[in-house]
Amino acid sequence: MVALQVHFLLIPSLMSIMGAAQYMMQDAALLSYIDQRFLSLEKRLEKCNQDVLEYVDEFREFSKTVLSRLAGLNSGKAELQGEVENLLTRLEHAQRDIDYLGSATDSNACVEVHEDLLKQQLLQEEEEKKRLKLMLNASCDHVLAGIRSLKVVKKTGGKHGSWMKDPGKKHAKIYLLSGSVNNVVLEFANIMTFMENNQTLKARRVPLPSPWEGTGHVIYQGFLFYHRHGSLNEILKVNIQRRNVAGQMLLPGAGRIPAYQLSPQTKIDLAVDEQGLWALHAEPETGGNIVITKINPVAMAVEHSWDTPCSSRDAEAAFMACNTLHVVYNSPSGGSSRIQCVYDVLDALNAYINPGLHFPKRQGSHSTVHYNPKEKQLFAWGDGSQIIYKLHTEQKV
Repeated sequence: MVALQVHFLLIPSLMSIMGAAQYMMQDAALLSYIDQRFLSLEKRLEKCNQDVLEYVDEFREFSKTVLSRLAGLNSGKAELQGEVENLLTRLEHAQRDIDYLGSATDSNACVEVHEDLLKQQLLQEEEEKKRLKLMLNASCDHVLAGIRSLKVVKKTGGKHGSWMKDPGKKHAKIYLLSGSVNNVVLEFANIMTFMENNQTLKARRVPLPSPWEGTGHVIYQGFLFYHRHGSLNEILKVNIQRRNVAGQMLLPGAGRIPAYQLSPQTKIDLAVDEQGLWALHAEPETGGNIVITKINPVAMAVEHSWDTPCSSRDAEAAFMACNTLHVVYNSPSGGSSRIQCVYDVLDALNAYINPGLHFPKRQGSHSTVHYNPKEKQLFAWGDGSQIIYKLHTEQKV
Protein backbone atom coordinates (compact mmCIF):
# COMPACT_ATOMS: atom_id res chain seq x y z
CA MET A 1 0.00 0.00 0.00
CA VAL A 2 2.82 2.28 0.92
CA ALA A 3 4.59 1.29 -2.26
CA LEU A 4 1.53 2.12 -4.29
CA GLN A 5 1.29 5.53 -2.75
CA VAL A 6 4.93 6.22 -3.43
CA HIS A 7 4.35 5.19 -7.06
CA PHE A 8 1.50 7.63 -7.38
CA LEU A 9 3.62 10.38 -5.92
CA LEU A 10 6.50 9.75 -8.32
CA ILE A 11 4.36 9.84 -11.45
CA PRO A 12 3.62 13.56 -11.34
CA SER A 13 7.19 14.34 -10.57
CA LEU A 14 8.42 12.32 -13.51
CA MET A 15 5.88 13.88 -15.79
CA SER A 16 6.95 17.35 -14.77
CA ILE A 17 10.58 16.42 -15.39
CA MET A 18 9.74 15.01 -18.78
CA GLY A 19 7.77 18.16 -19.65
CA ALA A 20 10.67 20.30 -18.57
CA ALA A 21 13.05 18.25 -20.73
CA GLN A 22 10.69 18.62 -23.66
CA TYR A 23 10.58 22.37 -23.21
CA MET A 24 14.35 22.45 -23.00
CA MET A 25 14.63 20.59 -26.29
CA GLN A 26 12.23 23.02 -27.93
CA ASP A 27 14.18 25.99 -26.59
CA ALA A 28 17.42 24.45 -27.78
CA ALA A 29 15.93 24.05 -31.27
CA LEU A 30 14.71 27.63 -31.21
CA LEU A 31 18.09 28.87 -30.11
CA SER A 32 19.76 26.86 -32.83
CA TYR A 33 17.39 28.35 -35.45
CA ILE A 34 17.98 31.85 -34.13
CA ASP A 35 21.72 31.24 -34.19
CA GLN A 36 21.57 30.03 -37.79
CA ARG A 37 19.54 33.06 -38.79
CA PHE A 38 22.01 35.38 -37.10
CA LEU A 39 24.88 33.66 -38.86
CA SER A 40 23.10 34.06 -42.18
CA LEU A 41 22.38 37.71 -41.51
CA GLU A 42 25.94 38.31 -40.41
CA LYS A 43 27.23 36.73 -43.62
CA ARG A 44 24.87 38.84 -45.69
CA LEU A 45 25.88 41.96 -43.74
CA GLU A 46 29.52 41.10 -44.25
CA LYS A 47 28.95 40.63 -48.01
CA CYS A 48 27.02 43.87 -48.10
CA ASN A 49 29.89 45.61 -46.35
CA GLN A 50 32.35 44.11 -48.83
CA ASP A 51 30.17 45.26 -51.75
CA VAL A 52 29.91 48.73 -50.27
CA LEU A 53 33.65 48.85 -49.81
CA GLU A 54 34.12 47.74 -53.42
CA TYR A 55 31.60 50.35 -54.65
CA VAL A 56 33.36 53.01 -52.59
CA ASP A 57 36.76 52.00 -53.98
CA GLU A 58 35.37 51.93 -57.54
CA PHE A 59 33.74 55.32 -57.09
CA ARG A 60 36.98 56.72 -55.67
CA GLU A 61 38.92 55.37 -58.66
CA PHE A 62 36.29 56.73 -61.07
CA SER A 63 36.38 60.08 -59.29
CA LYS A 64 40.14 60.19 -59.62
CA THR A 65 39.85 59.33 -63.33
CA VAL A 66 37.15 61.96 -63.92
CA LEU A 67 39.09 64.62 -62.05
CA SER A 68 42.18 63.73 -64.04
CA ARG A 69 40.25 63.86 -67.33
CA LEU A 70 38.67 67.16 -66.37
CA ALA A 71 42.02 68.58 -65.43
CA GLY A 72 43.42 67.39 -68.76
CA LEU A 73 40.44 68.82 -70.58
CA ASN A 74 40.95 72.21 -68.98
CA SER A 75 44.60 72.25 -69.86
CA GLY A 76 43.77 71.03 -73.41
CA LYS A 77 41.12 73.72 -73.70
CA ALA A 78 43.59 76.38 -72.73
CA GLU A 79 46.13 74.98 -75.15
CA LEU A 80 43.53 74.74 -77.92
CA GLN A 81 42.38 78.29 -77.26
CA GLY A 82 45.95 79.45 -77.57
CA GLU A 83 46.32 77.63 -80.90
CA VAL A 84 43.06 79.11 -82.16
CA GLU A 85 44.13 82.61 -81.15
CA ASN A 86 47.44 82.08 -82.88
CA LEU A 87 45.66 80.86 -86.03
CA LEU A 88 43.34 83.86 -86.01
CA THR A 89 46.30 86.19 -85.74
CA ARG A 90 48.00 84.50 -88.68
CA LEU A 91 44.71 84.61 -90.64
CA GLU A 92 44.37 88.35 -90.04
CA HIS A 93 47.92 88.91 -91.26
CA ALA A 94 47.24 86.77 -94.34
CA GLN A 95 43.99 88.66 -95.02
CA ARG A 96 45.84 91.98 -94.91
CA ASP A 97 48.40 90.63 -97.34
CA ILE A 98 45.64 89.35 -99.64
CA ASP A 99 43.82 92.71 -99.51
CA TYR A 100 47.05 94.50 -100.36
CA LEU A 101 47.80 92.18 -103.27
CA GLY A 102 44.19 92.42 -104.46
CA SER A 103 44.23 96.24 -104.41
CA ALA A 104 47.58 96.26 -106.19
CA THR A 105 46.38 93.97 -109.03
CA ASP A 106 42.66 94.78 -109.17
CA SER A 107 42.92 97.64 -111.67
CA ASN A 108 45.01 95.61 -114.08
CA ALA A 109 42.66 92.65 -113.79
CA CYS A 110 39.66 94.90 -114.44
CA VAL A 111 41.38 96.41 -117.43
CA GLU A 112 42.05 92.96 -118.82
CA VAL A 113 38.46 91.86 -118.20
CA HIS A 114 37.06 95.04 -119.73
CA GLU A 115 39.32 94.67 -122.73
CA ASP A 116 38.14 91.10 -123.21
CA LEU A 117 34.51 92.17 -122.93
CA LEU A 118 35.12 95.04 -125.34
CA LYS A 119 36.77 92.73 -127.86
CA GLN A 120 33.91 90.26 -127.53
CA GLN A 121 31.34 93.04 -127.95
CA LEU A 122 33.13 94.39 -131.02
CA LEU A 123 33.23 90.91 -132.53
CA GLN A 124 29.52 90.45 -131.85
CA GLU A 125 28.77 93.83 -133.42
CA GLU A 126 30.79 92.94 -136.51
CA GLU A 127 28.98 89.61 -136.80
CA GLU A 128 25.65 91.39 -136.41
CA LYS A 129 26.58 93.90 -139.11
CA LYS A 130 27.55 91.08 -141.46
CA ARG A 131 24.27 89.31 -140.76
CA LEU A 132 22.25 92.50 -141.31
CA LYS A 133 24.10 93.31 -144.53
CA LEU A 134 23.41 89.81 -145.76
CA MET A 135 19.76 90.07 -144.74
CA LEU A 136 19.32 93.52 -146.30
CA ASN A 137 21.43 92.75 -149.36
CA ALA A 138 23.02 96.15 -148.89
CA SER A 139 23.37 97.31 -152.48
CA CYS A 140 22.54 100.95 -151.73
CA ASP A 141 25.47 103.17 -152.62
CA HIS A 142 23.82 106.59 -152.43
CA VAL A 143 22.49 108.96 -149.78
CA LEU A 144 19.83 111.64 -149.87
CA ALA A 145 21.46 115.03 -150.46
CA GLY A 146 18.43 117.24 -151.05
CA ILE A 147 14.81 117.65 -152.17
CA ARG A 148 14.91 119.46 -155.49
CA SER A 149 11.33 120.13 -156.51
CA LEU A 150 7.70 119.29 -155.93
CA LYS A 151 4.71 118.64 -158.10
CA VAL A 152 1.15 118.91 -156.82
CA VAL A 153 -0.53 116.15 -158.79
CA LYS A 154 -4.06 116.56 -157.49
CA LYS A 155 -6.04 117.98 -154.60
CA THR A 156 -8.65 115.54 -153.45
CA GLY A 157 -9.82 114.21 -150.13
CA GLY A 158 -9.52 115.61 -146.62
CA LYS A 159 -6.60 116.56 -144.43
CA HIS A 160 -5.52 112.96 -143.79
CA GLY A 161 -4.83 110.28 -146.36
CA SER A 162 -2.18 108.58 -148.48
CA TRP A 163 -1.58 107.70 -152.09
CA MET A 164 1.02 105.46 -153.72
CA LYS A 165 2.23 103.15 -156.44
CA ASP A 166 3.25 99.55 -155.95
CA PRO A 167 7.08 99.56 -156.30
CA GLY A 168 7.09 95.77 -156.46
CA LYS A 169 4.97 95.65 -159.65
CA LYS A 170 5.61 96.83 -163.20
CA HIS A 171 2.17 98.35 -163.67
CA ALA A 172 1.54 102.11 -163.29
CA LYS A 173 -1.58 101.85 -161.11
CA ILE A 174 -2.25 104.55 -158.54
CA TYR A 175 -3.92 103.78 -155.21
CA LEU A 176 -5.74 106.37 -153.12
CA LEU A 177 -6.65 105.80 -149.47
CA SER A 178 -8.58 108.79 -148.12
CA GLY A 179 -9.09 109.44 -144.42
CA SER A 180 -7.49 108.07 -141.27
CA VAL A 181 -10.26 105.47 -140.82
CA ASN A 182 -11.77 103.88 -143.93
CA ASN A 183 -12.18 100.52 -145.65
CA VAL A 184 -12.32 101.43 -149.38
CA VAL A 185 -9.26 101.74 -151.63
CA LEU A 186 -9.56 103.55 -154.94
CA GLU A 187 -7.46 102.04 -157.74
CA PHE A 188 -6.63 104.04 -160.89
CA ALA A 189 -5.14 102.67 -164.08
CA ASN A 190 -2.37 105.28 -164.15
CA ILE A 191 -1.49 108.75 -162.98
CA MET A 192 -3.19 110.42 -165.97
CA THR A 193 -6.49 108.78 -165.07
CA PHE A 194 -5.97 109.84 -161.47
CA MET A 195 -5.42 113.49 -162.49
CA GLU A 196 -8.68 113.72 -164.44
CA ASN A 197 -11.51 115.74 -162.93
CA ASN A 198 -13.95 112.83 -162.86
CA GLN A 199 -11.33 110.54 -161.42
CA THR A 200 -13.58 108.86 -158.86
CA LEU A 201 -15.90 107.62 -161.60
CA LYS A 202 -13.04 105.81 -163.32
CA ALA A 203 -11.59 104.31 -160.14
CA ARG A 204 -11.96 100.70 -159.14
CA ARG A 205 -13.31 100.46 -155.62
CA VAL A 206 -11.63 97.84 -153.46
CA PRO A 207 -13.50 97.21 -150.17
CA LEU A 208 -11.31 95.78 -147.41
CA PRO A 209 -12.25 93.05 -144.92
CA SER A 210 -11.37 95.43 -142.07
CA PRO A 211 -10.91 99.23 -141.98
CA TRP A 212 -7.48 100.80 -141.62
CA GLU A 213 -6.29 103.18 -138.92
CA GLY A 214 -4.00 106.15 -139.51
CA THR A 215 -2.28 106.88 -142.81
CA GLY A 216 0.78 104.65 -142.59
CA HIS A 217 -0.22 101.96 -145.07
CA VAL A 218 1.69 100.76 -148.14
CA ILE A 219 1.08 98.57 -151.18
CA TYR A 220 3.93 96.21 -151.97
CA GLN A 221 4.08 93.28 -154.40
CA GLY A 222 0.31 93.24 -154.89
CA PHE A 223 -0.57 93.36 -151.19
CA LEU A 224 -1.85 96.18 -149.02
CA PHE A 225 -0.24 96.32 -145.58
CA TYR A 226 -2.02 98.42 -142.95
CA HIS A 227 -2.73 98.88 -139.24
CA ARG A 228 -6.15 97.37 -138.54
CA HIS A 229 -8.56 99.83 -136.98
CA GLY A 230 -9.58 98.96 -133.41
CA SER A 231 -6.46 96.93 -132.70
CA LEU A 232 -3.44 97.99 -130.69
CA ASN A 233 -0.73 96.83 -133.07
CA GLU A 234 -2.14 94.33 -135.58
CA ILE A 235 -0.87 94.62 -139.15
CA LEU A 236 -2.96 93.05 -141.90
CA LYS A 237 -1.74 91.85 -145.28
CA VAL A 238 -4.57 91.98 -147.82
CA ASN A 239 -4.46 90.74 -151.40
CA ILE A 240 -5.54 93.86 -153.28
CA GLN A 241 -7.06 91.87 -156.18
CA ARG A 242 -8.76 89.07 -154.25
CA ARG A 243 -9.70 91.37 -151.34
CA ASN A 244 -8.93 88.73 -148.73
CA VAL A 245 -6.58 88.64 -145.76
CA ALA A 246 -3.34 86.89 -146.76
CA GLY A 247 -1.52 87.34 -143.46
CA GLN A 248 -1.37 89.22 -140.19
CA MET A 249 1.02 89.92 -137.34
CA LEU A 250 1.40 91.87 -134.12
CA LEU A 251 4.13 94.52 -133.95
CA PRO A 252 5.68 94.33 -130.45
CA GLY A 253 5.76 97.60 -128.51
CA ALA A 254 3.74 99.58 -131.06
CA GLY A 255 0.35 101.25 -130.88
CA ARG A 256 0.51 102.91 -127.45
CA ILE A 257 1.59 106.37 -128.60
CA PRO A 258 1.58 108.07 -132.03
CA ALA A 259 4.50 107.41 -134.32
CA TYR A 260 4.73 111.20 -134.83
CA GLN A 261 3.49 113.86 -132.44
CA LEU A 262 2.09 116.08 -135.22
CA SER A 263 0.23 113.14 -136.82
CA PRO A 264 -1.53 111.59 -133.82
CA GLN A 265 -3.88 109.56 -136.02
CA THR A 266 -0.99 107.28 -137.08
CA LYS A 267 0.33 104.81 -134.50
CA ILE A 268 2.16 102.56 -136.98
CA ASP A 269 3.74 103.88 -140.17
CA LEU A 270 4.69 101.27 -142.76
CA ALA A 271 7.38 101.98 -145.34
CA VAL A 272 9.01 100.41 -148.37
CA ASP A 273 12.51 100.97 -149.74
CA GLU A 274 15.12 99.08 -151.78
CA GLN A 275 15.31 96.43 -149.05
CA GLY A 276 11.60 95.73 -148.63
CA LEU A 277 9.03 96.32 -145.90
CA TRP A 278 9.59 98.31 -142.69
CA ALA A 279 7.49 99.54 -139.76
CA LEU A 280 8.05 102.78 -137.85
CA HIS A 281 6.56 103.55 -134.46
CA ALA A 282 7.38 105.24 -131.12
CA GLU A 283 7.48 103.72 -127.64
CA PRO A 284 7.25 105.25 -124.14
CA GLU A 285 10.24 103.12 -123.07
CA THR A 286 12.45 104.88 -125.64
CA GLY A 287 11.37 108.32 -124.42
CA GLY A 288 9.17 108.71 -127.47
CA ASN A 289 12.01 108.04 -129.89
CA ILE A 290 11.22 106.26 -133.12
CA VAL A 291 11.78 102.49 -133.44
CA ILE A 292 12.54 100.84 -136.79
CA THR A 293 11.45 97.26 -137.46
CA LYS A 294 12.33 95.21 -140.53
CA ILE A 295 9.43 92.93 -141.51
CA ASN A 296 9.47 89.81 -143.64
CA PRO A 297 6.42 90.42 -145.86
CA VAL A 298 6.05 86.74 -146.80
CA ALA A 299 6.21 85.26 -143.29
CA MET A 300 4.73 88.39 -141.67
CA ALA A 301 7.38 88.26 -138.97
CA VAL A 302 9.88 90.64 -137.38
CA GLU A 303 13.41 90.25 -138.71
CA HIS A 304 15.16 92.91 -136.63
CA SER A 305 14.48 96.13 -134.68
CA TRP A 306 16.51 99.27 -134.00
CA ASP A 307 16.03 101.98 -131.37
CA THR A 308 16.91 105.31 -132.93
CA PRO A 309 17.91 108.69 -131.46
CA CYS A 310 15.21 110.35 -133.62
CA SER A 311 12.47 111.89 -131.49
CA SER A 312 8.80 111.73 -132.40
CA ARG A 313 8.32 115.17 -130.84
CA ASP A 314 7.39 117.78 -133.49
CA ALA A 315 7.66 115.05 -136.14
CA GLU A 316 4.91 114.84 -138.78
CA ALA A 317 6.13 111.95 -140.96
CA ALA A 318 9.09 109.76 -141.86
CA PHE A 319 10.25 107.46 -144.63
CA MET A 320 12.87 104.78 -145.28
CA ALA A 321 15.26 105.10 -148.22
CA CYS A 322 18.22 102.81 -148.77
CA ASN A 323 18.21 101.32 -145.22
CA THR A 324 18.04 104.83 -143.76
CA LEU A 325 15.33 106.52 -141.70
CA HIS A 326 14.55 110.15 -142.56
CA VAL A 327 12.30 111.95 -140.06
CA VAL A 328 10.32 115.00 -141.21
CA TYR A 329 9.71 117.74 -138.62
CA ASN A 330 7.49 120.78 -138.65
CA SER A 331 5.87 123.27 -136.28
CA PRO A 332 2.53 122.49 -134.63
CA SER A 333 0.86 125.31 -136.58
CA GLY A 334 2.26 124.08 -139.90
CA GLY A 335 5.27 125.64 -141.58
CA SER A 336 8.26 124.58 -143.62
CA SER A 337 8.83 120.83 -143.37
CA ARG A 338 12.42 119.70 -142.94
CA ILE A 339 14.38 116.50 -142.35
CA GLN A 340 16.21 116.86 -139.03
CA CYS A 341 17.17 113.31 -138.12
CA VAL A 342 18.74 110.59 -140.26
CA TYR A 343 19.54 107.07 -139.06
CA ASP A 344 21.26 104.38 -141.16
CA VAL A 345 20.57 100.94 -139.69
CA LEU A 346 23.86 99.62 -141.12
CA ASP A 347 25.89 102.56 -139.86
CA ALA A 348 24.21 103.65 -136.65
CA LEU A 349 27.31 105.46 -135.38
CA ASN A 350 26.94 107.97 -138.23
CA ALA A 351 23.35 108.87 -137.38
CA TYR A 352 23.11 112.63 -137.34
CA ILE A 353 20.73 115.38 -136.35
CA ASN A 354 19.68 118.37 -138.50
CA PRO A 355 21.21 117.49 -141.88
CA GLY A 356 19.64 120.65 -143.30
CA LEU A 357 17.26 119.07 -145.82
CA HIS A 358 14.23 121.33 -146.40
CA PHE A 359 11.14 120.67 -148.48
CA PRO A 360 10.94 123.29 -151.25
CA LYS A 361 8.44 126.12 -151.82
CA ARG A 362 5.65 124.94 -149.61
CA GLN A 363 4.07 125.91 -146.30
CA GLY A 364 1.75 123.54 -144.49
CA SER A 365 1.96 120.02 -143.07
CA HIS A 366 2.15 116.45 -144.29
CA SER A 367 -0.13 113.59 -143.36
CA THR A 368 2.19 111.06 -145.02
CA VAL A 369 5.53 111.04 -146.81
CA HIS A 370 6.40 107.69 -148.45
CA TYR A 371 9.40 106.77 -150.56
CA ASN A 372 9.03 104.91 -153.86
CA PRO A 373 12.32 103.01 -154.43
CA LYS A 374 11.42 102.24 -158.04
CA GLU A 375 11.02 105.87 -159.09
CA LYS A 376 13.31 107.41 -156.39
CA GLN A 377 10.57 109.87 -155.46
CA LEU A 378 8.51 110.81 -152.43
CA PHE A 379 4.72 110.42 -152.57
CA ALA A 380 3.25 112.82 -149.99
CA TRP A 381 -0.18 113.90 -148.80
CA GLY A 382 -0.27 117.49 -147.61
CA ASP A 383 -3.45 119.26 -146.54
CA GLY A 384 -5.58 117.25 -148.99
CA SER A 385 -3.10 117.54 -151.86
CA GLN A 386 -1.26 114.63 -153.48
CA ILE A 387 2.35 115.71 -153.99
CA ILE A 388 5.45 114.20 -155.61
CA TYR A 389 8.90 115.31 -154.44
CA LYS A 390 11.95 114.65 -156.60
CA LEU A 391 15.13 113.75 -154.72
CA HIS A 392 18.78 114.58 -155.17
CA THR A 393 21.16 111.84 -154.12
CA GLU A 394 24.93 111.55 -153.82
CA GLN A 395 27.37 108.67 -153.78
CA LYS A 396 28.09 107.23 -150.34
CA VAL A 397 31.51 108.09 -149.02
